[in-house]
Amino acid sequence: MFSLHIDTARTWRGGQNQVLVTLMGLRALGHRTMLVAHPGGELRQRAAEGLDLMPLAPVTEMDLGAAWRLARLIKQLNPDIVHAHDPHGVAMAALALSMSTQLAKPPLVASRRVDFHLRGSSLSRWKYRQVDCFICASDAIRRMLISDGVPEVRAVTVHEGIDLGRVAAAPPAKLHEDLWLPHHAPIVGNVAALVPHKGQRHLVEAAALVVRQVPDARFVIAGEGELRAALEKQIKDHHLEKHVILAGFRPDVLSLHKAFDLFVMSSVTEGLGTSLLDAMACGKAVVATEAGGIPEVVIDGTTGLLVPPRDHEAMARAIVTLLKDEGLRRRMGEAGLARARDHFSAERVVQETLRVYERVAMHPHQEEDLPDMR
Repeated sequence: MFSLHIDTARTWRGGQNQVLVTLMGLRALGHRTMLVAHPGGELRQRAAEGLDLMPLAPVTEMDLGAAWRLARLIKQLNPDIVHAHDPHGVAMAALALSMSTQLAKPPLVASRRVDFHLRGSSLSRWKYRQVDCFICASDAIRRMLISDGVPEVRAVTVHEGIDLGRVAAAPPAKLHEDLWLPHHAPIVGNVAALVPHKGQRHLVEAAALVVRQVPDARFVIAGEGELRAALEKQIKDHHLEKHVILAGFRPDVLSLHKAFDLFVMSSVTEGLGTSLLDAMACGKAVVATEAGGIPEVVIDGTTGLLVPPRDHEAMARAIVTLLKDEGLRRRMGEAGLARARDHFSAERVVQETLRVYERVAMHPHQEEDLPDMR
């Protein structure tokens, strides 16, 4: 099976990690892959060794020049499957395939990792009509696509996964030393882009309540984004400068997870939450919201505690409960590690993705058409 993969993102987030996990897993099984990625992107840098790679990214969603170059590449390589991993990649692939003069065009598979409704613009409706199968990161995303008019046969859930060997090999970060934290201070961690749907403002509100009961607690938020200035002001307004640290983008996220005593995901919406998988694979108990696909990862009361989105008081209570009970934290961390091994391995992701490819390759271009989307 020869698959051509497209991801146009410049930054490194959970989606780009999943692209790399999938590509490396396919190659390990002897399948040929090629990656089309942003020439200045982090994914291209990390995938530079051992992968067939073409640097290419659209300037706009309707970049006809980039689509034409991709169409020539598809004609030259004749892959069995074209797999677009982000919305701009879907648009570029759809345009490229529409330009193709090949009698038998390869099927288009699209990853869907966010629990946002499909946009109702004419461009959005057109590009998603070209998709032969959506690979959804969670059942929550699949249900949302179906509610938007995607036929059930064209949406399949493949929960995301992690390279457990890579997790095991990562050394713990020395956060107390690096960030000048008190030696015995428990660290509550969050790893996510600083964007509204990740909900860090609710985490800061929760931190203000937590430190009243656990004064030594420190919160480390790793990530960059548009909300940095607003979060810095919020932290200052609550006089939390010593308690909440915005650590910026960190390439060593697995090492961070191993240094945390507790991981918190504060998302308002969330497709699945690969940071949760990383935390569980590092043996950490978690506090997370019930948003999107998160309840498909976290078993409430077993691997962590779930709270309603935007409820900083409930979040604070859950954090305090786990910070004050080391035994409970340890048991939940062990249960999370077992669940990560049993249900969220990279090997499972690759095998299930291959089954999707094989099914779509045998029955390309399903007859069911997509009705108007929202």
